[in-house]
Amino acid sequence: MAAVAVAGGVPLLAACGGSGSASGAREGTTTGKALRKAVPGYAPLNLVEPDVASVNGSSPGFTKLPDPLVTSVKSVPGKGSKFRVMTPLWGTVPKKNNAYYTAVNKAVGATLNFDPQDGNTYQDKIGAVLAGSDIPDVMTIPGWNMQGQIRNAITAKFADLSPYLAGDAVKKYPNLANIPTGAWQYSVFGGKLRGLPMPTPVIGNAIFYRKDLIGPGAIPASADDLLAFGKEYTAPRKKVWAFDDLWTCIQKIYGLLPDAPHYWRLEDGKLVHKIETKEYREALAFARKLHDGGYVHPDAEANKDADSKIRFTSGHVVMYNDGTGGWKGMVTEQATANAKFDMQALDFFSHDGGRPVLWQDDPAGIFTFLSKNLSKARIEEFLAIADYAAAPFGTKEFMLTNYGVEGTHYTLKDGAPTYTPQGVEEAQPSTFLFLASPPTSIAYPDQPQLAKDYAAWMARQAPNVKKPLFFGMQIVEPQRYASLYTPFDDLQKDIRRGRKKVSDVDDAVNTWKKSGGEKLRAWYQDILDKNGSGN
Repeated sequence: MAAVAVAGGVPLLAACGGSGSASGAREGTTTGKALRKAVPGYAPLNLVEPDVASVNGSSPGFTKLPDPLVTSVKSVPGKGSKFRVMTPLWGTVPKKNNAYYTAVNKAVGATLNFDPQDGNTYQDKIGAVLAGSDIPDVMTIPGWNMQGQIRNAITAKFADLSPYLAGDAVKKYPNLANIPTGAWQYSVFGGKLRGLPMPTPVIGNAIFYRKDLIGPGAIPASADDLLAFGKEYTAPRKKVWAFDDLWTCIQKIYGLLPDAPHYWRLEDGKLVHKIETKEYREALAFARKLHDGGYVHPDAEANKDADSKIRFTSGHVVMYNDGTGGWKGMVTEQATANAKFDMQALDFFSHDGGRPVLWQDDPAGIFTFLSKNLSKARIEEFLAIADYAAAPFGTKEFMLTNYGVEGTHYTLKDGAPTYTPQGVEEAQPSTFLFLASPPTSIAYPDQPQLAKDYAAWMARQAPNVKKPLFFGMQIVEPQRYASLYTPFDDLQKDIRRGRKKVSDVDDAVNTWKKSGGEKLRAWYQDILDKNGSGN
């Protein structure tokens, strides 16, 4: 798989390689042997047997904590250093020097001085920090925040970790070696391994339905079935509609390509954009049928997306699509509010009832970087600490980093950990988890049935997952093309909601081609010719 960072129209490949000249730093490629030399080897750990096994890369499911817990880090990894760590945080910032941080610092043998920043405004904070000279020792950057000049700054200001982790070197850190190769390849920036990745599941979105409301009713398995479902379960006088906005997953049902940079496929050797495909038009036409039938909740039609979960849990819609990461929270919340609440995920299908084509999500979404000003000894010390942070479910290290100290931050009841009020404040969410993460797992000792349902659902979808053309490749389009695709966001909404026709796509595509679409195609073709595909 190729791994290449591209910004401003010029590939940022093999930085510091070649002649070392300014132009040389922007030339070359990181594929084949060069890529294999940059990334760690893969040595999977099987410390705890899952209740639902992984299938084709799906996340394994765990319904209970092992007893006793497994030890994955045999000795204290740190050597007493202090590290200034900047991470995002969505929630209330815990007070410094709290019991959770104290316990973690003691366990890793170093002082991690966390400086968590509001995740909602993190983009601006990253830009300001990287534009200055006072770079933290350790800095977490989500992939969605890598805009503007941030990727250039990553290659300029953060350490190359390949000498410490590439190939067999990673065996010094068994938990890091347990991270899948794809996540490491996606952590290559400017031709060098710079990021410690947070792996992501192979598929992260689903259509959820209220099984308790459907009862023994038929579960849709084709686009026609969905239309019939819409007609059966929509009752406006009772303030019930079959669907919320399903556009994200309608695209999956029609095998539609994802968004940038994955909206290309090869047909007869030529790159074809998603907006040029018949699947794009078919998906829009089907979404329009849901609208014309009156099967979509009016608030969803009005773009009131923030209330979609409320519409679903209150029973005003029977189906909605969302990220799978929210499944656990909704089930837990409704456990006391509505004992009958039964939320399940629909198995994906092709629109014609056959097997779907599900395009794999990026293999990692959040990355942590080390300042290039750190000494070799301090980099090695921090990597040992990151190895502790990457301990998988079922280990003592995982329990501490995820839940804190038993009796202080959580209690065990029937083998399931439950946060105390202090744990909610200090250890949830835990900034420590961003340092490095184990492969994704579905581990819910407090919701064992959900763990089985979720993991089994993903295992059923995984055989249908395919990698898009530029999978795992760090690509940022030139700024001059940044707004090319924007008109299609409004156009698809107008078509789905009856304000425009599907045939209007043709004129929009012609405008796109003349406004830079053909040049963008050539730009991507050049990347493909020089670096190969990501699958």
